[in-house]
Amino acid sequence: MQRTLMLGSLTLLLGGGQFFMGVAHAQAQAQAQQLILGISEGTSGGLDHAQVIAKYQGLAEVISKAMKAKVSVVFAREFKQLEEGMQTGRFDLVMARPSDYPARGMRDYGYSYIASTKPDGQCFIIAPKGSALKSIADVKGKRIALPEQIAYMSRFCAAELRDKGILVDKENVQFVREQAAVGFYLDNKFADVGGVASYSGIAKKWEKDGGRILHKSVAQPYFPLVAHKRVKPEQLKAIQEELLALPASDAGKDVLKRIGIEQFDTTSEARMRELLKWLNI
Repeated sequence: MQRTLMLGSLTLLLGGGQFFMGVAHAQAQAQAQQLILGISEGTSGGLDHAQVIAKYQGLAEVISKAMKAKVSVVFAREFKQLEEGMQTGRFDLVMARPSDYPARGMRDYGYSYIASTKPDGQCFIIAPKGSALKSIADVKGKRIALPEQIAYMSRFCAAELRDKGILVDKENVQFVREQAAVGFYLDNKFADVGGVASYSGIAKKWEKDGGRILHKSVAQPYFPLVAHKRVKPEQLKAIQEELLALPASDAGKDVLKRIGIEQFDTTSEARMRELLKWLNI
């Protein structure tokens, strides 16, 4: 004998195991609608999981609105965790810096481009106050300080220098552990020039403190957002529309401010697809 149990808008048939099948089906649907946004701020973020969730909750809600499904934030503290999350498809969406990881997601794991952020990222070639160097051409043969060799910005600066005819592996280069140490090397005359990210703390204050920015590289996409291939094209478009609309409202401006960006850019897909080739990765 079957009995019908009404639970709000959910009707379950009791008897013959159908109750349990109904619960399992409802749970499966709930899980299917629970999407995960993986966030990485690289090695410079310094936030814990709770702080990252709070920082990006507003963005998750914007994406939830576009996808009509709940989006939860997960902090990928280590690059290995970030890449595994893309490789296994655990992350439905990924927003990460450095930008080579979302680019890998697109190239290697079938992720689709959604947007990057503004302003773009650049390598700044910096020199001390009073330096006699006048242009990027003068860097050849000088002592160069760069972040550690495997770091994204070290590869970024090396690619820019290569395009200007300066091969890092042929120059006198000192690789340092942190970008702040590049400034230390210049201040203490251990190097003549250095390369740092335009969005780094040292780049933002270098000129204010009297230093020189000798050269600004080509701009590349910064802090990209990508989606797993199971996210449908119409959903990608809906997310893009919501992201582009953020500067038009106070609530949207607050979302952008919390993340620390000016706006989203949905036109950088071609550059994203060329980024790893340019970096020689």
